[in-house]
Amino acid sequence: MNIRDRQILQIALPSIVSNITVPLLGMIDVAIVGHMGSPVYIGAVAVGSMIFNLVYWLFGFLRMGSSGMTSQALGRKDLTEVTRILVRSVVIALGIALLLVVLQMPMKWAAFSLIGPTEDVAPFASTYFNIVIWGAPASLALFSLMGWFIGMQNTRFPMFISIMQNVVNILASLTLVYGFGMKIEGVALGTVIAQYAGFIVAIALLLKYYGRLFPYYRGERLFKDISAFFHVNSDIFLRTLCLVTVNLYFTSAGARSGAVILSVNTVMMQLYLFFSYFMDGFAYAGEALGGKTYGAKNKTAFSETLRRLWMWMLIVTTVYTLLYIIGGRWIFSILTDEPQVIAASDEYLWWTWLVPAAGSVAFIWDGIFIGITATRGMLVSSFVSALCFFGLYLLTEPLWGNHGLWLAMIVYLAMRGILQTIWYRLRIINAI
Repeated sequence: MNIRDRQILQIALPSIVSNITVPLLGMIDVAIVGHMGSPVYIGAVAVGSMIFNLVYWLFGFLRMGSSGMTSQALGRKDLTEVTRILVRSVVIALGIALLLVVLQMPMKWAAFSLIGPTEDVAPFASTYFNIVIWGAPASLALFSLMGWFIGMQNTRFPMFISIMQNVVNILASLTLVYGFGMKIEGVALGTVIAQYAGFIVAIALLLKYYGRLFPYYRGERLFKDISAFFHVNSDIFLRTLCLVTVNLYFTSAGARSGAVILSVNTVMMQLYLFFSYFMDGFAYAGEALGGKTYGAKNKTAFSETLRRLWMWMLIVTTVYTLLYIIGGRWIFSILTDEPQVIAASDEYLWWTWLVPAAGSVAFIWDGIFIGITATRGMLVSSFVSALCFFGLYLLTEPLWGNHGLWLAMIVYLAMRGILQTIWYRLRIINAI
C-alpha cells in the first residue's frame, strides 16, 4: 500500500462510516413510530421522509459543487478562492432554503398529489412536513459545509457530524415522544433539532480548525464567478433529476406488478444501496484527491490517483459480487421474513450478482468528474443512460415482465460508466 492508497483510505473510510449511519437513523425513526399504536404513524413518516429525501437529493449539488471547486482551489493554493467558495455556497444554500420555506404550501400540495397518501395517513404526514420544512436552512447549508470539508481533504468532520446528528435525533425523538407524550410531532421535532445541531457543530469546527483562512476572504468579489458556479451546479441538478426519474419509475413499474414483486424489488435494491455505501466513499476520495491534483496541474499525481481508485474499485466489486453470489439469499432473508416475498425472490435474485460490476465504474467517474468539475459529462451520460433504461424497459417488459425491468436497470447502471469513460477519453484526458 503506497502513500496514494493511504490518502484514498483516509478520505474513503470516514465517508463509508457516515453513509452507514444514514439507514440506521431511518430504522430508529420507524422503530419509534412503530410503537405508537397505529400504522398511520409509520405511513406518515414514510411519506414525509420520501418528500424530503427527494427534495434534498435534488439539491445535493450544493455539496458536490462545493467539493470539486474547493479541492481545485486548494490544489492551486488559492486560499482566497477557497474561502469565497464556502461563503458563496452557504449563502446560495440559505437562499434556496428560504425559498422552500416560503413556498412550502404549494410544494406540499404537489408532493402529496404525486405520492397520494391515504386519507388516514395524510393529516399526520402533513404535520410531519409542516415541522420538518423548518429544518431546510440547516440541512442545505450543511450540504455546502460538508462539500467544502471534503474539498479540503477532510472527511472526518462530515463523519463526526453525521454520527452526532443521528445520536441527537434519536435522543431528542425518544425524549419528546416518551418523555413529553408527543406523537408524530416529537419525531419531526427530533429531526429538526438534529439538523440544527449538525449545522451548529459544523460551524464550530469550521471556526476552530479553519478560522485562520478567513483573513484571506475578499467579500467584494463573492459572486465574481457565479456563472461558473451555476453552470456546474445546474449540470449536477439535471443529472440528479435523471437519476431520480429512473429510480422513481423503477419503483412504480415494480408496483404495477403487484405487492409481492414490489417487495422483492425493494429488498433487492437494498443490496445495491449496501454496495453504494462503500463505493461512495471512494467517489468522495476521487472528488477530493482528483480535484486537488487537477487544480495543482499535477498530471502524474492525478493519473496515479485514478489508477489506485480503479484498483480499489476492483477489490470492492469482487468482494460484493462474491458476497451476493454466496450469501445473497441469506441477506435477503434477513431483510424480510415474508414467505411469499422470499419464494418469489428465487427467480430474480441473480440479477443482484450483476449490480456491483454494472454500477462500480460510474461511482469512480462521478467522483473524478465532480472533482475536476467536468459536470457536463455526468449530465450527458446520465441523460443518455436514462433514455436507454426507458427504451429497453418498454421493449422487454411485455416479453419478460420484471426481468425486463431489471435488465433495463443493469444496462442503465453500466451505460453511465461506459459513457463517462468515453467522455473522459475524448474530452478530458488531453486537457489535464
